[in-house]
Amino acid sequence: MDSRNGNVETGLRIDALLPAETAEKAEEVGARKARLDAVTLLVLSVLAGAFIALGAMFSTTILSGATAAPWGIARFVAGLGFSVGLILVVVGGAELFTGNTLMVMALASRKIGWPEMLRAWAIVYLGNLVGAVGTAALVFLAGQYLYNGGEVGRVALGIAQAKAELPFVRAFFLGILCNVLVCLAVWLSFAARSVTDKILAIMLPIAAFVAAGFEHSVANMYFIPLAQMLLAWAPESFWAVTGLTRADYASIGFAGLVANLLPVTIGNIVGGGVLVGLVYWFVYLRRRET
Repeated sequence: MDSRNGNVETGLRIDALLPAETAEKAEEVGARKARLDAVTLLVLSVLAGAFIALGAMFSTTILSGATAAPWGIARFVAGLGFSVGLILVVVGGAELFTGNTLMVMALASRKIGWPEMLRAWAIVYLGNLVGAVGTAALVFLAGQYLYNGGEVGRVALGIAQAKAELPFVRAFFLGILCNVLVCLAVWLSFAARSVTDKILAIMLPIAAFVAAGFEHSVANMYFIPLAQMLLAWAPESFWAVTGLTRADYASIGFAGLVANLLPVTIGNIVGGGVLVGLVYWFVYLRRRET
C-alpha cells in the first residue's frame, strides 16, 4: 500500500504533487507547449485572449455595482470574478502569454532553445491580442456597457484611463507583481489533481493581483481597446446619461495602449519568468542528474 494515498499496488496518486514534482511538470509542459505547431498554438492563444477578456468583462460589471461597498472588498470580489478567465484557460485548455513565461524553466534545463521559446511567445502574444480585442468588439456590439444606466461603460473607461496614464516605471513594477501571482496560480494548478483543486488554487492569487491593482498585459489588451471603441462609437445617449464627455478620456488612444503594454509586458516576463520560473528551477532542477 502507498501510505500517501491509500492505494494498493496501483501506482495511482490522488494527492497533490510535491514542489519538486511540480517543477518537473512545469518544465515538461513548457517544452511541450513550445513545440506545438503554429496553427494550434495560435488558435489556443486566441481562445486564451478571449477567456481573459471575459474575466475582465465580469470584473468590470462587478465594479459597476459596487459604489457603496468598501474599496478593498469591491476589488476583492472583482478579482474573484476576474479569476474566471484563468480558470477557463487552465481547465478549458488555452495558451496564455503570461503563464507561458514559465517556459524559461525548460529553457534553463536545455529542453528547448531560445528560438523555440521566442517563437512560441510571439505567436501566443499575437493570438492573445486578437482574442482580447475580438472579445472587446463583441462586448461593445452587444451594448453590455449600457447596463446599470451606463455605469458599466463608465467603469470601463475609468479602468482604461488609469492604465493608459501609468508612468513607464510604475507600470513595469506593477507588471512584475502581477505575473508573480499569475504564475504562482498556474504553478499551483500544475500540482493539483482535480478540476476542483485547480479552480481553488487559481482563485485567490488572481483575486489578490486584481485587488492590489497590478497590471496584466493580456487583460489590458481588452480594457484599453474596449474603451477606445466606446470613445469612437458609443452613441450620444450614453454620454448624455452618464454625464461624461469624450474629452475626459483623451489619454486613451493607440499611444496610451502601447505606453501601457510595453512596460507591463516586460514586467510580466520578469515576474513570471525570473521571479517564479527561474527561482523554482534553481531550487529544484539545477542539480538534477541528466
